[in-house]
Amino acid sequence: MADQPPPLEATPILNEVPLLPHMVNGDSIQQATTLYFAFLQVILVQVNPGETFTITTEDGHIQCIQGPAHVPMMSPNGSMPPIFVPPGYVSQVVEENGVRKVVVLPHSAEFHPSMHPPPPPPHVPHYMHHHHALLPHPPHPVYPPVPGTGELPPQFIHQHPPPHVFQEQEPRSHGRTNFIQRDERSLKMQEHLKKRLKDRQASGHTNNKLNSPPSSPHKVNNSSNAAIQNGNGKGQPGTGGPLKQKQIGKTKGSPDGSPEMGESDTESKKYDTHLSIGKPVVSDIQARSAVLSWNLPVSSQNGESHSHSPAAFTFEVAISNSGKNGKFKSVYVGEELTITLPDLRPATDYHVRVSATSSSIKESVSELVSFTTESCEPDCPAAPKLINRTKNSLSLQWKSSNDNGSKITNFLLEWDEGKNGPFKECYYGHLKQYKLTKLSPSTKYSLRLAAKNDIGMSGFSETVTYYTAGIVPPPPAPPVLVEAGVTWLSLKWSPPNGVSSDDSLTYSLDMEEEGSGYGFQPQYNGDELSCTLRNLRRSTSYKFRLFAYNSEGKSSPSEVVEHSTNPDKPGPPSKPTVKGKIHSHSVKVAWEPPKDNGGSDISKYFLEISEALIGSKWDTIYSGSQREHTCDHLKPGTSYRLRVYCVSKGGESQASDIMTVTTSAVPPGPCHAPCLAGKAKPKEITLQWGPPSVDGGSDITEYIVEMANSEQDERRQVYQGPASEYTVNNLLPGRTYCFWIRAANKVGFGPHSDKAEISTAPGPPDQCCKPVITCKSATSVIVSWESPACNGAEISEYRLDWGQMEGAMHVIYTGPCQSYEVKGLTPATTYYCRVQAVNISGVGLFGETGVVTTPASVPAAVSVLHLLEEDQMEISLPLSTCLAIQWEEPCCHGSEITGYNIEYGEKQLVTVGRNTSHVLENLLPDTLYRIRIQAINSFGVGPFSHSIKAKTKPLPPDPPHLECVVFSYQSLKLKWGEGPSKALITNPTQFNLQMEDRFGRFVTVYSGPCHTYKVQRLSESTTYYFKIQAYNDAGEGEFSEVYAFTTTKSPPASLKAPKANQLEENTYEITWEPLQPMKGDSIVYILQLAAGREFDQVYKGPETSFRLTSLQTNCEYRIRVCAGRQSQDSTGSQELYGPYSPSTVFSSQKQELVPQCADLTTELAESKKTLREERFIAIVLLCGFAVVAILFAVVIQYFVIK
Repeated sequence: MADQPPPLEATPILNEVPLLPHMVNGDSIQQATTLYFAFLQVILVQVNPGETFTITTEDGHIQCIQGPAHVPMMSPNGSMPPIFVPPGYVSQVVEENGVRKVVVLPHSAEFHPSMHPPPPPPHVPHYMHHHHALLPHPPHPVYPPVPGTGELPPQFIHQHPPPHVFQEQEPRSHGRTNFIQRDERSLKMQEHLKKRLKDRQASGHTNNKLNSPPSSPHKVNNSSNAAIQNGNGKGQPGTGGPLKQKQIGKTKGSPDGSPEMGESDTESKKYDTHLSIGKPVVSDIQARSAVLSWNLPVSSQNGESHSHSPAAFTFEVAISNSGKNGKFKSVYVGEELTITLPDLRPATDYHVRVSATSSSIKESVSELVSFTTESCEPDCPAAPKLINRTKNSLSLQWKSSNDNGSKITNFLLEWDEGKNGPFKECYYGHLKQYKLTKLSPSTKYSLRLAAKNDIGMSGFSETVTYYTAGIVPPPPAPPVLVEAGVTWLSLKWSPPNGVSSDDSLTYSLDMEEEGSGYGFQPQYNGDELSCTLRNLRRSTSYKFRLFAYNSEGKSSPSEVVEHSTNPDKPGPPSKPTVKGKIHSHSVKVAWEPPKDNGGSDISKYFLEISEALIGSKWDTIYSGSQREHTCDHLKPGTSYRLRVYCVSKGGESQASDIMTVTTSAVPPGPCHAPCLAGKAKPKEITLQWGPPSVDGGSDITEYIVEMANSEQDERRQVYQGPASEYTVNNLLPGRTYCFWIRAANKVGFGPHSDKAEISTAPGPPDQCCKPVITCKSATSVIVSWESPACNGAEISEYRLDWGQMEGAMHVIYTGPCQSYEVKGLTPATTYYCRVQAVNISGVGLFGETGVVTTPASVPAAVSVLHLLEEDQMEISLPLSTCLAIQWEEPCCHGSEITGYNIEYGEKQLVTVGRNTSHVLENLLPDTLYRIRIQAINSFGVGPFSHSIKAKTKPLPPDPPHLECVVFSYQSLKLKWGEGPSKALITNPTQFNLQMEDRFGRFVTVYSGPCHTYKVQRLSESTTYYFKIQAYNDAGEGEFSEVYAFTTTKSPPASLKAPKANQLEENTYEITWEPLQPMKGDSIVYILQLAAGREFDQVYKGPETSFRLTSLQTNCEYRIRVCAGRQSQDSTGSQELYGPYSPSTVFSSQKQELVPQCADLTTELAESKKTLREERFIAIVLLCGFAVVAILFAVVIQYFVIK
């Protein structure tokens, strides 16, 4: 069956058909107006704004025109062409003023939506599909557009099924387009009309556009690759579908021409720049690629040509394989001048054009260049199809592939011969079918196909696999038993002989149970070669047979084979029982067979025994078919556990219940000889023993230990009890003793053990006697003692304990001697001593304690002697001539101390009584003395004590001479002694300065090491009285005599600046403030005048004004004044002057300017004073801010940074 034609592709809007402007501003319906010309009828179809009109051009392509526009259409036979409308609309011919119009109106009364495709949405306008007048029209060839795309929705495309065309009859055009031939008269009339329309447009007459013949509606840029034949689209054979494009540069949409362009737009662009690009050149044409190159475009304006750089343009390459008027697709957008066109189809005609675009120049399109790609080997054909098969043959058929410009001459068919090996040729020829014969049944064969033309061989198609028909498999071998269980059987089988391993077989296993009477029943059906049958009966025989299946049918059954399930394990026998009397070494047991033998006879019984104390360890003592057995070689008094199990063909049964039996007990066997536990001691031996190796079947209840001095002596019992250790006491050191032991249980005593001979260890010596003490002197005695009994070991040493208290003695001698001299004793002291002997066995006990008292003697040396400090004395002493010492009374050594001898200085000796302190007087000041002391009693003087060194203090200093070095009216600066104002050494001499107050008492005004002091806040001209005292470590010195110092009188205070008043031209009166008399003293004033740098006194007296005369005119003067105090004393009259006042500056001028100059001088002085004060305040503030800033910096440095 031939392939269905593809759906029509979207086409761009016509941009080369000159459209007449619309005549009537109608509504949303389309109108067709018919105009008559000679031999040609032109119909103008009015397209309203927002609507799209679709027509079919003469070459079969579809063109869409958007409104508002008038579309000219021609009818070469002079009749009104039919206008086909979309579903739901009807056309009506209306004649107005001799002009016929076709009006398309909605037909709602006769419109049935169920009989037609669904109408478009309300916002989508309709357009009419106009066919050529010579072609038959299908019903309703009108399609609504898709807004924005220009493509046609497939639901609005009405197609008739095309007639069947056999593939062998399809022509091969290699991509060339077939055009519908038109009659010669129509072509001539179209050319004539086209010429007239061009002339009209060039002349610029636009008054009556209805009378202007339009250009041919068939001259369009069609981008569809399908030709319309008899209203049905059919793809061109050999093209293989639309052109495959590959983006070489960036994509760019094809420029859309405006469908409406009046002559006014043409006139406005008449002087624009025109761009022209040459025809591109195609080179290096291959089967699937070609090289396209072009030159830079040249622009012309007002007759002048201009060249440009490549970067100023963007080039777009469009290609078409459906004819010059076919659909062009953009394959490159960029700035290059040479590109390679890839992915072309062999032996295909292509048409290429290049367009140049610039930002300031109108786009230019080159002429079309056509070329045909080279032919090549065919495309890979499709895999061959299986059309029939038998057991020994396969019939195959295939189709031709694209020949790529050269006719296919032969086909090559290869196969693997059914061996999965390399492919080999099985057919080579021009036919499109082949039959493989002499094949094996049920065999897989792999095949592939290739096509060949005059250029070469194509690639192979995909490999396909086909099977030949098979035969019924032969009977398989009977199933084989793999493993049998009690309730299951595992069987396996092998495929039938002569069957290929690639054949797919299915197996069916039938089973018949012995004695069931049901015959064979299916038990398994599948493709596995093994099967396990479960839920069978034990010890039962089953018959089996096997069938094999394949796609052809079922084989004959295999031979019947019989297999049996295994018997089950028997049940446990009965619990064993005792048969007869239980003996101490044997017992006879019996048992009964199991109730369930598992389907087979019992072949053997097994009797197991285990001691009750051992646990889970079982030993087999009997195996056989008998059901009783005598267990011998048992232990007396031992509990045994017995159990029995049986064995048959089905396996081993569970063990029976356990029976416990205990043999009779007997007296225990002999024990091992006792042994020594630890080391033997001089008077006791610790024995230990273990239980007998044979306890007689009963627990050991007690032991008996017997002892004798020798084997012949009579034995005596020393212990009877359950313990396994005993200590025998009251033995003699170094003796050998014999011991026996025997054990007993509830039956009785066993025999004696072997003899054990054990010796006691040697003992320590006996206690020593009381030592004999002889006084040799008051500080030494001789102690002697006798040797005690050694107790079997020689005494190696003696130890002498000595002490002043009986409970606090310590060893002062260790050695073999039996006497010792004790030295360094204290006279008249009681001592205690005792002796202890030691040998190799140990240390004996201490003997009785001896007591001795040493005779009396001279006193002991004084141990504590020290110097009393000043704060430790009850009364104050002159430390410069006295030293106070204190000591502790030493031991009197039996005689009371009567006094002490004190030695100091150059062996000066002083004897004092029994006091423990003394004051050494009449010593030299600031002198170092060495002091020691000894005690005296009735026996004599004791030894001197240790020496101490003591130094007397120096004498207190004398008072220094006091003088006043600076007198003032309110202070006195005093000085005394020779030395710096401040102390430079440690512990200097201190001074105490006192002044008499108004009550006649002297009070301290200064105390310290300095040699000067300033007494302040005094009254003027007043006498003050002072005295001074020096003191140091030696004490306070005496006060000096009283000194009198008088303050001076205070000078008068500073006066304000004097004032100068001009009286005459060269005469000024100077005035100043008066001062009150000071304590009766009169006040005098001194006035000084300065015309240059030096001041001269011009007045002295008590007055407060003075008149200056004979001053020079226009000269600057300065005046100042000070006050003086006149007083009378014994020396005569004295004057005391205070500081000068600030200077007053004035200039001597004429009479009228004198007051003004004086005031100006005063103001100038006051302003200078104010300025000085402000500067002083500013300096103080600046210094304060600097100090604060420094302190902040220090704080930040310390706390933040560190």
